[in-house]
Amino acid sequence: MGKVSDALKQVLGKYGISQNQLAIALGVDRPIFFRWFHGQVDPSAETVADIAKAIHNIDSDASREFARLYLGCWTDSEQEGLIIPEVNYLPQSKDLDVAALSRLFSDTTTSYKYLFFISLLDILKRRQFDVLSPISFQEIIVEMLANAWYPHTYFKLSFGSQDKIAQKLDSLILDISEPILKFTDIDKKLLRKAIASQNLKDVISHLKKYVPFRLIIPFLEQELEGVNRGKGNELDVAMPAIAEKHFESKKPLYRFDSNKYNECQSIIIHQEWSSYIEKHYALVRGWASWEWLKYMQQRNPSVPGIVNKIFVPQQRGSLSNQTKYWKLILQHQSINCIYSGQPLSPDKIALDHYIPWSFVAHDQIWNLIPVVPEVNSSKSNNLPANQYFLEFVVAQHLGLVAAHEHLGEKSWANYMETYISDLKVNLEDLLDIEKLRNAYETTVQPLMTLATNQGFSPHWIYRI
Repeated sequence: MGKVSDALKQVLGKYGISQNQLAIALGVDRPIFFRWFHGQVDPSAETVADIAKAIHNIDSDASREFARLYLGCWTDSEQEGLIIPEVNYLPQSKDLDVAALSRLFSDTTTSYKYLFFISLLDILKRRQFDVLSPISFQEIIVEMLANAWYPHTYFKLSFGSQDKIAQKLDSLILDISEPILKFTDIDKKLLRKAIASQNLKDVISHLKKYVPFRLIIPFLEQELEGVNRGKGNELDVAMPAIAEKHFESKKPLYRFDSNKYNECQSIIIHQEWSSYIEKHYALVRGWASWEWLKYMQQRNPSVPGIVNKIFVPQQRGSLSNQTKYWKLILQHQSINCIYSGQPLSPDKIALDHYIPWSFVAHDQIWNLIPVVPEVNSSKSNNLPANQYFLEFVVAQHLGLVAAHEHLGEKSWANYMETYISDLKVNLEDLLDIEKLRNAYETTVQPLMTLATNQGFSPHWIYRI
């Protein structure tokens, strides 16, 4: 959690907007807004859009800043002042049917259209918007699988039981190198290479039947009158010739390298659309990402931190403050590694995310526990067996008591903020082992169950 919370804290502070003022503008009770503001609950994508609109009505510059902070991980361009599309729509064009573009994801029940279009954007940008060379179905599928790998394989988000992209990823045996796992393969070059080395004929054949030919329907509605869009492939067979015939008059997003369905192997982006996307890349990418977020949130309604999981994550944040906290504690309080039983030394510890980072997508200190380094490497992103839970709570309690005794009042309050907000306890309750255990049980156990259901490996036990 925290993406909305962080954006709200920065924007409200910078532009002098009070929590109460924004809560009133939104028409929500103050306690509800308080939970969003402090990251206790992640609002839905639709609610984030409402928040952006309310901020926009108070201060348009603040709305732009909120959108930049919230959607900033999806585009590296800030020149156009990224705006959540429900506030300001895609830029209009006197020569192009932008309304058709905005309908690309209408009536979408699988991930295909989202991933196809987002992958086209990635490929176009990598090619510096040069459309002289066709983009092959093979290249698009590889990009789609690369874009789906982090949300599905790493973060274990659901794409839906019938989704062929997810099924194909599950069947691949990929050589996943450290840069991919450490999020330093930003342009997905290594991931694409690993995927491209696999046999993708089946998924290419499946997706070719549907996505490329149906994605551009909104641009050619009139021309497709009388063509059966139901079961069967009448529309798909007809589309290449129709797209080519009306390429300059109706200007669909792309046409195909052949007007015969069975011979199509690639697409050719319309030059004017390439220029439009290049000019407004931040907005178009943000809009597509926003639609993808809403789709994935519907598929994974209870999963925390969806916004941080649908694309290649930014590099993991530093744990320096959290490490400093636990090193201070270990200087005053003896604590054993909860998994191995070994005594911990302040000079040789690693911080373990008790609930894996790849599920919670945060580094809150209430979920971090010092362990010996080799244990941390062994545990990886597995869920610990329940036998460690009480030891985890006891170690946290020992740390809290030592921190209360040896930290200054201000530092103590700062470190305790996430304990209070996420565990939903009062400050004084943190020093009561029974109340702390109950708070952890209420918070952690449902998350562990959800993570197990999502596909994370449960019942991990450290073995020497």
